Amino acid sequence: MNQFLENIRGDKTLWAVLLLLAGFSFLPVYSAASNLAYISGGGNTINFLFKHLIHLSLGFTFMFFLQKIPYRYFRGISILMLPVVIVLLIYTLFQPEISNSLTNTSRWIKIPIVGFTFQPSTLAGVILMIYVSRYLAKIKDLEIRFSQSIIPLWIPALLILILILPANFSTTAILFFMIILLCYIGGYPKKYLFLLISSALVILTLFILTAKAYPEVFPNRVDTWKNRIENFVNKDQNKDNYQIEKAKIAIATGGIRGLGPGKSVQKNFLPQSSSDFIFAIIVEEFGLIGGISILLVYLLLLFRIIIISNKSKTIFGSLLVIGLGIPIVFQALINIGVSVELFPITGQPLPLISSGGTSIWMTCVAIGIIQSVKCGSVENSETSDKDNPLEILKETI
Repeated sequence: MNQFLENIRGDKTLWAVLLLLAGFSFLPVYSAASNLAYISGGGNTINFLFKHLIHLSLGFTFMFFLQKIPYRYFRGISILMLPVVIVLLIYTLFQPEISNSLTNTSRWIKIPIVGFTFQPSTLAGVILMIYVSRYLAKIKDLEIRFSQSIIPLWIPALLILILILPANFSTTAILFFMIILLCYIGGYPKKYLFLLISSALVILTLFILTAKAYPEVFPNRVDTWKNRIENFVNKDQNKDNYQIEKAKIAIATGGIRGLGPGKSVQKNFLPQSSSDFIFAIIVEEFGLIGGISILLVYLLLLFRIIIISNKSKTIFGSLLVIGLGIPIVFQALINIGVSVELFPITGQPLPLISSGGTSIWMTCVAIGIIQSVKCGSVENSETSDKDNPLEILKETI
């Protein structure tokens, strides 16, 4: 046991935060899974709890091994993985969409043998943030011209965003916002960022108008996210607003102290009670105290991310921590905001608490890389930012 603990490196507070979130997640997941169990699982909630345990175990295994990899290696890995995720996104874009009565949120790939499904857009987000961090670190001390960054930065980034957009608008929007934020922090000229934001709004408007004019040409998901925004503004009575109303009832019922673990009533009416609206179930069962506590834990996670970024010895390390860490907290805030009707339904899970393998795995992968930066902050000097461990990519990087 002592030998195992000695192998746990990185930021100890960050490890504690992750273990706290993961350990607590079993309570709302087990409670909320009762609805899913009686619909599709034959009434056996243990299967959902065991599946959640497997997802977390694999995620923490990824995190444990990734913390041991020198973070400078991820510069080359991002270049190698970029065409891989593009191929996966193209494949999922044209394959028949997996759909059932419980969820129809995006396109997935089924992993052979184990039977798990995997969402390539989540992996693409992690790889893209590493790739953008690599590029920004490379040009940090150079005079930046927009024309010079089109091919190495914006074409790969826009290609991935365009491939994700038809199936998952919320993920696309979050990724785009995170890229802009990272570029701003990384010193990319503000006038170019303003140009990119303006261009993105124009492209999105044209995309929506085209989808309305030719609805048969685009996937069903275009109608879904378009209707969610319209219904959020118009407050129409439909399935999406039904979920929001049930979530608000759950939050109001919870009061200050909540009904108690496993005593949620609205979990029987919320179709996504174990994922998209799990925060509402948490407040219903653990009250305002539980909800605020979860929010504070995510803010503590944000605090540790900023500290690790500031302590990094390299520009790449600092940007990498921000690029991988901020989206986790941002996603948590969006999930909480949806439950209280601050945002339209996005389909974004609550990191490390909601059920779902892809979200848990990619969150753990991102944290593992952040821990690698923490470990390397005392081992590397600023000169290592110019070294590339993959000799085959030396000239490219």
